[in-house]
Amino acid sequence: MVGGGFSGLWTALLAKERDPALDVVVLEGRRIGWAATGRNGGFCAASLTHGLANGVERFPDEIETLEELGRANLDGIESTLLRHGIDCGFERTGELSVATEPWQVDGLREGLETSRRMGRRVEFLDRDAIRAEVRAATYEAGVWDRDGTAMLDPARLAGGLAEACAALGVRFHEGTRVLGVVKDSSGGLRLRTPHGTVTAARVALGTGAFRSPLRRVRPFIVPVYDYALMTEPLTEAQRADIGWVNRQGIGDSANQFHYYRLTDDNRILWGGYDAVYYNGGGIRPTYDQRPSTFDKLAAHFFETFPQLDGVRFTHAWGGVVDTCSRFCAFFGTGYAGRLAYTAGFTGLGVGATRFGAQVMLDLLAGEPTPLTRLRMVRTRPVPFPPEPLRSGVIQLTRWSIARADRDEGRRNLWLRTLDRLGLGFDS
Repeated sequence: MVGGGFSGLWTALLAKERDPALDVVVLEGRRIGWAATGRNGGFCAASLTHGLANGVERFPDEIETLEELGRANLDGIESTLLRHGIDCGFERTGELSVATEPWQVDGLREGLETSRRMGRRVEFLDRDAIRAEVRAATYEAGVWDRDGTAMLDPARLAGGLAEACAALGVRFHEGTRVLGVVKDSSGGLRLRTPHGTVTAARVALGTGAFRSPLRRVRPFIVPVYDYALMTEPLTEAQRADIGWVNRQGIGDSANQFHYYRLTDDNRILWGGYDAVYYNGGGIRPTYDQRPSTFDKLAAHFFETFPQLDGVRFTHAWGGVVDTCSRFCAFFGTGYAGRLAYTAGFTGLGVGATRFGAQVMLDLLAGEPTPLTRLRMVRTRPVPFPPEPLRSGVIQLTRWSIARADRDEGRRNLWLRTLDRLGLGFDS
């Protein structure tokens, strides 16, 4: 396994559970859970398609199946945590999607019927009801998906999965970047690293936003930086001032959206809004800190919760998200089926990577399965153009999305063109 994030950890664990005799090795360029796996907001969603609307648009003929698979996947995550005794603050409290501008309310209502038809337990909350649930100054309405999302600490989940893997015999090599993959004369694959060569019969790639050793994957992925703040623990009085007794995850409905949740020690993790692509697609340590975005996030936080004026932020960080043009994961194989890959989770990898691991293992087994027959698995997103055109297209899209939020959601000619091409950026 190449990559020690959620994709690699789930693949290693499921591989050993399928066949305890397998010799499973995980090669990680930095540390286990170092990148997006340990830095995300901790929303573990049942959706495999980056939300129902995106799934309906892109996979209309199989969305009911994908929804069922997504719920089963979230159930499987919960049962794994119980079976291996992984304490990661898992709370299946659901998620509130909130409108913070009047024009967003109709959009919330439009998705209700489809959600209910797909078996989701959703409830519409008007202005009074949503502000009774969470006392935020900006809320106009909300939809509560009651059990489709769990909240958790992603770093603790990664650590727990690594311990479970190690207990089953998985071997980890951190600080071991894979520089290339070539065929071996014995029929396997050779993985070149700075410390030597590893030979494997089968290889799974879960490198996320980082440069894939398989060249064909690279045109489909762009690295987008996301940023977050963490408050100090709230006092009992502060908790009482905001309500939020049901501890749902929350995301607002703008194109440039915020996501936020309570941690198990009653801090608020507050992230999102700025999704930053640095021209040229570079990934650098200096990009992990962006003071202008942190200032913006802090201002938005206090607009939402003015009663928390004076609360300090104790942590601020950024990290890179693997984004593709259809917003949800894609899959494929190489080297005559000896290698499988998945990428493109676009921020929903906490839950969907377990599904991706199952797909990769099925692909490596070489026999068709219900998962490998899915159109979602058999098709690829539209690739991004090469640089410098790529940077121009992405920055024009980011500017247009921000303008749409200022213009009551109205999408300009550029965004409408992307919609017609099936590239409708919505975040």
